[in-house]
Amino acid sequence: MKNWILIVVLAFTSTGLLSQQMNLIQPSMTPAQAVEDVLLGAGINAFNITYNGSAPNALQTQQGVKRFTNTDPAFPISGGVLMHTNGTNTVSDPDLTIIGGAITNGSIIEFDFVPSGDTLSFNYIFSSTEYASYTCSNFNDAFGFFISGPGINGTFSNNAINIATVPGSPNIPVAINSVNGGVPTGGGTAANCAAVDPNWTANAVYFTTSYTPVYTAAGAPMNSYNGSTVLLPANSSLTCGDTFHIKLAISNVSDTGLDSGVFLEANSFSSAVVDINIETNTGYSDSLLVEGCMEGKVHFTRPPNQLANALDVEYTLSGTAIEGVDYPPLSATNTLTFAPGQDSIELVISPIQDNIVEGPESVIIKVQTVTVCGDTITSEGTIWIDDAPISTVTASDTTVLCANDSVPIWAMTENGFPPYTFDWNNGQSGQYVFGEALNNGDHTYIVTSTDSCGFQFTDTTTITVNQTLKIDSLVQTPADCGEENGIVVGYGHVPGYTGTPQFKWTGPGSSTAFTNASVWGNKPSGWYYFSITDNVCTTRDSIFLEETPPPNADFDATPQSGFAPLNVTFTNNSDPATTYFWDFGNGQSNIVNDLSDQFATYVSEGVYTVTLTTETGSCTDEVTKQIVVTIPLGYEMPNVFTPNGDGQNDFFTLNAENAQSLEIVILNRWGNVVFESTDVDFKWNGQVQNTGAECNDGTYFYKFQIIDFNGETIEEHGFVQLVNK
Repeated sequence: MKNWILIVVLAFTSTGLLSQQMNLIQPSMTPAQAVEDVLLGAGINAFNITYNGSAPNALQTQQGVKRFTNTDPAFPISGGVLMHTNGTNTVSDPDLTIIGGAITNGSIIEFDFVPSGDTLSFNYIFSSTEYASYTCSNFNDAFGFFISGPGINGTFSNNAINIATVPGSPNIPVAINSVNGGVPTGGGTAANCAAVDPNWTANAVYFTTSYTPVYTAAGAPMNSYNGSTVLLPANSSLTCGDTFHIKLAISNVSDTGLDSGVFLEANSFSSAVVDINIETNTGYSDSLLVEGCMEGKVHFTRPPNQLANALDVEYTLSGTAIEGVDYPPLSATNTLTFAPGQDSIELVISPIQDNIVEGPESVIIKVQTVTVCGDTITSEGTIWIDDAPISTVTASDTTVLCANDSVPIWAMTENGFPPYTFDWNNGQSGQYVFGEALNNGDHTYIVTSTDSCGFQFTDTTTITVNQTLKIDSLVQTPADCGEENGIVVGYGHVPGYTGTPQFKWTGPGSSTAFTNASVWGNKPSGWYYFSITDNVCTTRDSIFLEETPPPNADFDATPQSGFAPLNVTFTNNSDPATTYFWDFGNGQSNIVNDLSDQFATYVSEGVYTVTLTTETGSCTDEVTKQIVVTIPLGYEMPNVFTPNGDGQNDFFTLNAENAQSLEIVILNRWGNVVFESTDVDFKWNGQVQNTGAECNDGTYFYKFQIIDFNGETIEEHGFVQLVNK
């Protein structure tokens, strides 16, 4: 009986040398190394490895075969072997014509193997750049996993069968035209896909664009895929102890332009054993856990042929780390029970932070499987536990001779778990920031460094300002309103000069925007900036040059209306100004330099506009008011008239003058209205209004209301004697 022992060791690496993994990388390795060191899992012994039909080529690095590791959680394979069509290797293999078309360049790895169990299984993902533009086209890149040997009777070379098929369809190969998004693209036709599989649209459940893997070489982008299958299994039944042959093949079809690839999961090429895989939950290291920071997961996976029944598996623990002391117990007992249909069990390792310096300690987990062939296979995994770091964060200290609002400060951390973040108490973040030091003395900032484990360390940085140069004062003489005759003056602190000081003013102006002097005259209002520069540094300050305010013109007129001749007094209520220009609107004017009262007389009826203009510098203001002059109201109240048509005293009227309106009512002795009018120039002819009937001789009563042009209302009443003869 052969005893196959598989030992999977996750090696410890020095804390200071660990680095972040890249997404997909290409270490330099040969196809033989890819098979033996990466692809093979438990229960498989491989030999006679060839690449594109050549054993020597399998011992040389090949462009079409790469090892990859992956830290992107969206991509379901953490590492393994990538075979792809990119390259110049022309292949010729009749088995690759499984989907039609002329094969061109690609990669073919073949080897013999002896299984320790009765099944073979591994996992893979097929990806291609053809998916974006050439779905259901003639560019149907081909690949297949062809296995041959005792008990296998297929239609391919050496009676091989293809185990890279659509799930549930053992005769349909996985290809671009059989597994895709269910819609032709780039001029492809549904007939091309239906020729491969009449039910090809249903296979869209095995296609995804949620991850588009990019693999790189020497750190530079090399290729990316536009679509992929989901993680698919490849399985085959075997017989114990016999020798089998497998051919892993992929090729472009009809062209050599767009790349396709197949990702083979590391250690998944296995046969009927319980496998152990240990992973950490950080990109810092795939082999190291840190106390108080990280935890690891131990995955126990059993072969698919054992899923139908329950299975008890006993594991053993060893290493320098002590269960229950350095990490909590993984389980109540060391026996794991797989329920029917359950293919994996997960245990968690959570290192205990004991604050004891112990150095790296190992945890070794072993499990043995007796295959149906009678072989005993041991699977083993190792992980290391290290102490929490004692990190040191160092921040800069600096002395500056000039006050500055942007002084560079920085910090660095050693002996922690990178990457680090830095937060400063002034609200800034980053390793390199700026501090503010505007006054003499010490200015202290606190920085907190946080590593990838969340451990925090602090330090302080001090900016010491020792500036002797300073500005004592700035003085301004306001400009007249609208004028450029203001003055600014700057005074430095004389004992603080180092060498000969240089003075400079900058600001608005009609000629130059600066002057190299301490005094700057004939300037308009605005902000002005003063600096003094000596042999060491520069200090700055600013001042606002004011201007006298613009004048505000205002006056009162007393009275503002009345009968001619009207004497008016004008009271000047303006803000103080340099000059006052009076125009009284009656042909008279006056210019004064004070707020004294002014006088004017208006002898004629009319509306007069009085204007006051004030002036300060080149700024003026103006205000106007109107004086209304009227003639006095006049009227008569006759007591007799004779409407006999002789042309003398034929009408009763008031002869109103300068009246704005009038209302009159005339009544007989019985109180009846015989006449009424609103006409200022009314005339009553002694007849009853609107009838033409003559009124009898006698006394008639009248009352009237009259309004003059000043709005004053007068009400009068009286008696008039009507005599017809």
